[in-house]
Amino acid sequence: MSGQGGGAGEEDRVRQFTEFRKRMNERILAEPNQVVRRFFALDTQTYQAGALDVKTKELLGLVASMVLRCDDCISYHVAQCREAGVNRDEMFEAFSVGLVVGGSIVIPHLRRAVDFLDTLESGGAASPSAHDHG
Repeated sequence: MSGQGGGAGEEDRVRQFTEFRKRMNERILAEPNQVVRRFFALDTQTYQAGALDVKTKELLGLVASMVLRCDDCISYHVAQCREAGVNRDEMFEAFSVGLVVGGSIVIPHLRRAVDFLDTLESGGAASPSAHDHG
């Protein structure tokens, strides 16, 4: 069952998030810093299928992001989970793990995660590119 997402403002939130992320990744990678470039490459490689499939890795990234309380990271992994085929029930199980591990301080981040998920489920906005830093 989908929530109440999908308004123009919510669609703008997803669009703005995706555009800002893309613009800033390009800006950051334009700098001649090999440490940053290598870290971004490591992130990209980490989420490739291996012994764990992409869906599992994205769910792990989502839970870790919730525990670390990184809203941008949470939004990104919610979108990537959807792209990897994670359904709403699976998403809420991952949210539950993040909440139990992270404690009640995670609740505001859970609210924003569900709002972002509702917006994506409404079909009103495109998800950011998967682990594309350029």
